[in-house]
Amino acid sequence: MNNQDLLQVANEYGAPVYVYDAEKIISQYERLTTAFGKVKHLKINYAVKALSNISVLKLLNKLGSGLDTVSLQEVQLGLRAGFSPGDIIFTPNGVSLEEIEEVSALGVQINIDNLSILEQFGAKHPNVPVCIRINPHVMAGGNTNISVGHIDSKFGISIHQIPHLLRIVENTKMHINGIHMHTGSDILDIEVFLYASEILFDTAKQFENLDFIDFGSGFKVPYKEGDIETNIEELGKKLSKRFNEFCKEYGKDLSLAFEPGKFLVSEAGCFLAKVNVVKQTTSTVFAGVDSGFNHLIRPMLYGAHHDIVNISNPGGRDRFYSVVGYICETDTFANNRRIAEINEGDVLCFKNAGAYCFTMASNYNSRFRPAEVLWYNGQSHLIRKRETFEDLVRNQVEVDLNTVKQQTTQLEEENIAVK
Repeated sequence: MNNQDLLQVANEYGAPVYVYDAEKIISQYERLTTAFGKVKHLKINYAVKALSNISVLKLLNKLGSGLDTVSLQEVQLGLRAGFSPGDIIFTPNGVSLEEIEEVSALGVQINIDNLSILEQFGAKHPNVPVCIRINPHVMAGGNTNISVGHIDSKFGISIHQIPHLLRIVENTKMHINGIHMHTGSDILDIEVFLYASEILFDTAKQFENLDFIDFGSGFKVPYKEGDIETNIEELGKKLSKRFNEFCKEYGKDLSLAFEPGKFLVSEAGCFLAKVNVVKQTTSTVFAGVDSGFNHLIRPMLYGAHHDIVNISNPGGRDRFYSVVGYICETDTFANNRRIAEINEGDVLCFKNAGAYCFTMASNYNSRFRPAEVLWYNGQSHLIRKRETFEDLVRNQVEVDLNTVKQQTTQLEEENIAVK
């Protein structure tokens, strides 16, 4: 997609709007499968939480991807998009035994990350294959806000609890068919990731009937020009070699699984917002757009960087702006950012808006969530309508307070009469 394509989308569907480039998703998927091309059985399970639109899921299904899900609802979205239950893994955290059982009944692969639920599920369903999520106590991610491999993480079963885990498996006679880990997002140090993988291999040796080992994901993508990213090709070469060696030691060709989300869709996404006002204060020039952290919360929540381009005036003279939203509290996308000169009515493009952007959107300040568009084969396709006021109030139940008051008064009078 180029700037003219994006402006066409903004003109046709209005702003704010999310746009996803299908070709970028496809190329990222192919890049990953090529990097691990020497592994006999490779399984890519797209992390639905990154971007859960059904049309995007259908695209990934067409590519041969499976799904990594974290809720019953994500499982249901996957089934609606055409995925078979056997191509979906359910990796929740802190959910009830009842939800896990409901997903299991659909035929989906279960991945359990705590001893309590593992023991309860194993005692009731010993014949259902279960994957176990291990916490290797290795932080391969670069951002502490999104690292989940540290010792006090709520995710996974500690490697120090392996003896207890083995005791549960022995007592329940349950079938463990997979071992899983996820150390966090924005992985840069491949050697640290490989070190965590050795811990996973050591754990896998203690289970005789595995079908797969899941190495999670968290691969870093570039957020700005010149930014560093995970070297997928180097990781593919080194981990594939070690994985193939392990399979020979284990005596069985296992599947190597990953669960990329951001890596597949982040760079494919753009968020377009229109400039409402350019406001000069004593020391700052604000560009206020028709959006806010209700649509794109990552800069406020994580301190995430999104490149911002003025696609209405890309050749304009660069000036410094603080780009802010219309939410009625501190609502900042970027501070003192160098951007081509902005005028009211211009359309700004926020890059890397494919992952954890729309899926984290809300109706705060009673604002509507935006539309979503898929750019596929050189054309735009609306894949989610912009919300309306009717969407906003659809599930609200309006109570007639006058009627309630009359009913209460009548009930009180009846009680007095009885007494």
